[in-house]
Amino acid sequence: MPEYEFIDVYVPRGVTRKEAARLLTDRAEYGHWELDRLTLRRDGSRRVRLRRRIIRQLRPTW
Repeated sequence: MPEYEFIDVYVPRGVTRKEAARLLTDRAEYGHWELDRLTLRRDGSRRVRLRRRIIRQLRPTW
């Protein structure tokens, strides 16, 4: 089963959908993050949880 690391991004309510999408797209392209969960809060702000897979290299056994 793969292991993931997570990061939470807070997007305030004054940010438009287009700006938020651009912010998340930049994170996805350059940091290799993918969307895990998006929560829209009552005040209009968004909490976005991003994840990326942790790749571990195994040591060769000689």
